[in-house]
Amino acid sequence: MSKFRCLRRYWLLIAVVTISGSVIAGISILWMQPRWVIKPLASSICPNAIFYIPTNEPVIALTIDDGPDDQRTGNHNTTARILDVLFTHQAKATFFLISSRISPHNQALVVQMVRQGHELGNHLVADVPSINLSLSDFKVALDQAEQEILAAAEHKTSIRWMRPGSGRCNLEMAQIAQEQGYKIALGEIWPYDTTIPSSTFATQHILANVRPGSIIVLHDYGPKGVWGDRTLDTLSQVLPELNRRGYRVVTLTELAEISGRK
Repeated sequence: MSKFRCLRRYWLLIAVVTISGSVIAGISILWMQPRWVIKPLASSICPNAIFYIPTNEPVIALTIDDGPDDQRTGNHNTTARILDVLFTHQAKATFFLISSRISPHNQALVVQMVRQGHELGNHLVADVPSINLSLSDFKVALDQAEQEILAAAEHKTSIRWMRPGSGRCNLEMAQIAQEQGYKIALGEIWPYDTTIPSSTFATQHILANVRPGSIIVLHDYGPKGVWGDRTLDTLSQVLPELNRRGYRVVTLTELAEISGRK
């Protein structure tokens, strides 16, 4: 074999190893979602948003987006069943509600959330990316959603947290939210539950990456209730194991208070 051909094969091997290493590193980052990756990206995703709350206490916050389920009633309603599994395992959550999904047949579930010690968050009026809204439309949606969520809760609570649609906002939107008294919360553990159709994957992802101060993001509702069903299955597997590990699952406000960040 000529020297030239040996060198060509050598550099080809180096290229393959380098590319393979990059792919593996990328997959590892997507799986582990390390905090050192979040920090430099945070301002471009949503300025001033909270992704996790540092603490040494074995406490984590659970957040559930996109409810309430407005498609099904009775024992088929995913929001009702999620509330049941949270009650069974004495876990608390912050529900980021989309106000247009609140209707006469599920409004009582919003009251139940508050009664069971959960927290309500503002996820605006409709499931659209906030980053695509004009500033005036964003402000209107923020105000309208707050009024509709509080009315559904019979004004038995207040709303402290908001989460922009699709998890993105710009600096001006962040400033509007803060002027309205909101803190913006995203999360550091999002188990791709809207794209990967597996509660087993979501369960393993959460349990592999959870740490004190984590904010977990799961979803209710979804096409024909499928996201809610998946979240129900995931919580049924995750919550007993978190309890076994000594974790408390609380609302965002409780986590902030425990860590001293009221």
